[in-house]
Amino acid sequence: MTRGDKSAYTDKQKRQARHIEESEREQGRSQEDAERIAWATVNKQDGGGKQSGSGRAKAGTKPATRH
Repeated sequence: MTRGDKSAYTDKQKRQARHIEESEREQGRSQEDAERIAWATVNKQDGGGKQSGSGRAKAGTKPATRH
């Protein structure tokens, strides 16, 4: 996947980015800035792209096991 390729995002993430971009444009931001802010926000919320399956927890967040 090349930089800027949005194919790894879910439809929901794409909709969220579109909505954020529209909101930023209404606030007077340029098209380029609005798009950058929108995708940065989606990435911050979701970690970017499709991430499926179990075991996606961050390192060190597993509960301690009891023996």
